This record gives sequence, C-alpha cells and structure tokens, in this order.
Amino acid sequence: MKIINLKSEQKDNLFQVGATVIWENRDRAPQEVYIATTKEFAQDLSCNPHSFLIACTIVAFYYGEKRVFIDAEICPQLLENLQTAMAMLKVWYKRSDRSIIPIEAKIKTTVPTPTTPKQASIFFTGGIDTLATLRLNRINYPLEHPRSIKDGLFIYGFSNTTLENYEKAYKSFDEIKKDAGITLIPVYTNLYAFVKDLDVEQFGIEFWKDYYTSAALSAVAHAFSSRLASISVSSSDEIAYLQPWGTHPLLDTLYSSYDFTIRHEYIALSRFTKTKLVAEWDLALQKLRVCDQLSLPPGYLNCGECPKCVATMAQLAALGMLEKATTFPANDISAEMILQKSNIQHFDEEAYYLDLVELFEQQNRTDLVISIQRLSRRFRSKELIKNIDKKILGGAIYHAYSKIPKPKSVKKNRTLDKITQTKLA
Repeated sequence: MKIINLKSEQKDNLFQVGATVIWENRDRAPQEVYIATTKEFAQDLSCNPHSFLIACTIVAFYYGEKRVFIDAEICPQLLENLQTAMAMLKVWYKRSDRSIIPIEAKIKTTVPTPTTPKQASIFFTGGIDTLATLRLNRINYPLEHPRSIKDGLFIYGFSNTTLENYEKAYKSFDEIKKDAGITLIPVYTNLYAFVKDLDVEQFGIEFWKDYYTSAALSAVAHAFSSRLASISVSSSDEIAYLQPWGTHPLLDTLYSSYDFTIRHEYIALSRFTKTKLVAEWDLALQKLRVCDQLSLPPGYLNCGECPKCVATMAQLAALGMLEKATTFPANDISAEMILQKSNIQHFDEEAYYLDLVELFEQQNRTDLVISIQRLSRRFRSKELIKNIDKKILGGAIYHAYSKIPKPKSVKKNRTLDKITQTKLA
C-alpha cells in the first residue's frame, strides 16, 4: 500500500487534509482519504503524515498488503510503536494469516518547537464514558495543569449516524462546553468509510471493533498535533473485564509519537460508577447522548430503544435519575424492555445490569430484578454453548451457522445493530 499526494485544501465550507491510498496487493482502485474541520479551526489542522500512516498501516496489515510506503518523514518512536501494534493484534486474535508488514518511510530527526503551548484533549461523544472522563479530569487536575483537558474532538464518520443528527448533537453541547470550559472541535473524516465495504463483506464489523477503533481515532488526533499535546480515550471496560479490543490500554498508547501522546483513561472504574459521576453533573445529565441510531424521535438525542440506550436508562433508573435525563424519550424502564431490547455480548455488559440488582430490590422493582436475572441466565447459556462449540467441537456450530445464507435485509440489519453496539460511548 502506498500513501501519496498528501495535501491540504478547502472544499466547500470545510478545510481538509488528505492523501491518496494506492492498493498494491488487492484489486481496488486508488482512494482519497481525508480529515476535515470548519474554518474556525482550519489553522489547527495540519497535513501530518502520521495521521495517514497510522490509519493505513492497520488497514494494510489486516487486508493483506505486503508493505506500507509513505514519502514523508516519520517519528521513529511511532514506527516502532506501529510494529508493536501489529504484533499485538496478530497474537491477540491468533491470526497466523496476518504478517507484520514493513513500513517504508524516511526517519524524522527533529521535532519543531511549538510557538504556543499545546493542550490536553479528549475524544468527545457526549456519552457516559467521555462525560465521566471530563468530570474526573476537572475534579483531579487544576485548570493550570498540563493534563487539564481544554479541547474535545467530536468526530463524524466513525459511527452509524446521520450528518443531521451529528450536527444537532454538536449544537446541543454548547452549554456543556461552557460549563466544562472546553473547546469542541468538529471533525469530518472517511478514514473508516474507505474500507467499510470490505468490513461489511465479512458479515459484521470485525475490523472496526477488533482492530481499527483506536487507530482511526488516533489518526484523526495527530492531524491536530500543532494544537494538541495529548488526547484521552475514555475506557469502556474496567480492569476486571479487559479483553482484546480495537481500543485497549495496551494498544491505544502505541499510536503515540514523540510529540503527541494517546492516553487510555480510567480503567479502574465500572460503567455504573461512571454513570453515577455523570448523574451528579446536572447539565451533563440533561445533554447525555449515548445513541447513534439513524432514526431518532423528534427533539431527542437518544432513541430510547437500542441496547446502549436501554443499558444507560436502566442504570439511571436504578439511581433514581432517569426522569432528569431529558434526552431520552421515556422517563421509566420496563422489564419487557430490558428483556427484548438488551443484547449482552460480553461479561462487562452483563455487569452493567447485575450492578443494579441491589438498588432495584431497594426500590421494590421486583419486575426489573427478575428481568435482569433472566437476561443474565440467557447470556450465560449462550456463553456455555459457545465454549462447548469452541473447545469440544472446534467451532463446528459457529462455522455451520455462518454458512447459512441470510437474506440481504437481515444481513444489513444485523450489521447496523453491531455498529451501534461498538464501544465508543
């Protein structure tokens, strides 16, 4: 894979940096990739080759390219880190068919001294994880401290939402920005879209969720390295449930260079602990956005029915705070909703619900306690079958199921469901 024609340009009302990606080992036409922002932040966006190298290296590694070439100077620390990232992903997912590919680039020997102090930042979504990270940063760090978060990147192009919903959400965060004292930078990119068709071909979003999440995020962040010194990825898992994933405390930091640091924050906290932190911040509770569904009820930032919405609503209900979370269309949650709308895939997601049992018992919500217990048993049964299939039958059940032809509409819906469940809140 070759990365050529790095350039900066204005397109309509956006300012963007971009590059041409040439596939060498796959029959695929050259593609243009870009990262863009509005005029207000155009001076902070630079055509940093690190951005395109990070994004394309993981793409090339996963999709069978034999090398990555870029005619630009690259930080030697980042070059080392990318080799380690590929090795880690190869071991994590036991992919003997993936080779750690060479990166052909010039070595950057100097680092320019910034003319103005650079700032700490955060990937901002408006969800529980990012709002909790921001709140803890304000509690733990004085505003004058270099780790005090001053900026947020709000990215369009990585989740299953519409441009209209994205811009509505961006506008809704005005009060959050003022209250928290941060500048929120809108970013538009196709760093995932240019390979999304290949990912969907594999009946899911394996590449995005398992391999690419933090690489794509970090690639965007490096494009703003003239303004930013570091950026925080808000952990979606706590230590007890850490597993191989596209964003992980061991992986995310590997996308750092000498002069730009990627941090993975607050793995010691459970999702419920983070929800309590956000619930104590009245304004954040009124602006909470955890949903990326395409269709939203008029006037709301959340659909109130997808698995992420239901899990968050259940936690807020357990805290007695759901009525104050006015971005959801309902102010209560039912046992039926938990059983029908929840889709637990991992043990950390099961913990989202099990942590609530005692509080619901105190509220005499026996209906919700029973639904959570049934939900847990259903998940554990599936896990048992999966383990038997894997350890005793060698995955025969899974492979047989995956070969059953699925109607296109079903395949599309399941893909969208998986996209909305990816851990980016």
